[in-house]
Amino acid sequence: MRCYNETVQSEEGGDGEIEIIPAIDLRGGQCVRLYQGDYSRETVFSAEPLDVALKWQSVGAPRLHIVDLDGAAEGEPRNLDIVKKIAEAMLIPTQLGGGIRTMSTLEEVLKAGVERVVLGTSALKDPEMVREACSRFRESVIISVDVQNGRMATEGWREQAEEGGIADFAREMVRLGVRRFVYTDITRDGTLTEPNFAAVSEFIDSVRVPVVAAGGIASINHLKVLAKLGAEGAIVGRAVYTGDINLKQALEAVSRI
Repeated sequence: MRCYNETVQSEEGGDGEIEIIPAIDLRGGQCVRLYQGDYSRETVFSAEPLDVALKWQSVGAPRLHIVDLDGAAEGEPRNLDIVKKIAEAMLIPTQLGGGIRTMSTLEEVLKAGVERVVLGTSALKDPEMVREACSRFRESVIISVDVQNGRMATEGWREQAEEGGIADFAREMVRLGVRRFVYTDITRDGTLTEPNFAAVSEFIDSVRVPVVAAGGIASINHLKVLAKLGAEGAIVGRAVYTGDINLKQALEAVSRI
């Protein structure tokens, strides 16, 4: 495994272009961001999520990552009407996570026009559902590995699994047919610090299937480093809303890697 310290600076060149995916987190019908997944530390960025989606599409985003925060907390999607409107309006693909705990819900989300579904809690608690989903929908299934202080978090990041075993869990998911992961360091999420490069690198090396990184991404340099580590994509949230990352400039920068 390649080692990178927490203040690593990228050099010119890289292993390949990385897909930059802006996030739209929905809570109460609004576009928000949380700090470290804490529902009590919310910033509302827009009351019109569809307008936000159209904005990211207009500057060249290749896809959108949508999270139904209410759904994640309550166990079933709560903002599906808004998600459907976004999916129908987009010329780019969308992916949705949050509250997708049954096959019927998964099918409903795909029928709404979402291209990929992101499973987190259900992957830990119902691996047979993962097996069936992968068998039927293949590339449309992504597993979200959300890590907080060495433990995987579930139920909208409000509960934690036993410590360790993350790599073993991921390899078991691959055995069940999973072809892609989202890896999020919760302690970095929404902090505008920097990703946990060492943990991302270790995870990528352990699963050897495409990995999308999330959590703490706050600069174009961070995106370049993640590309060098082999991440297929990077989900950017707070940084594109605060202006720490100009999405158009970032897309142009990574296209030259």
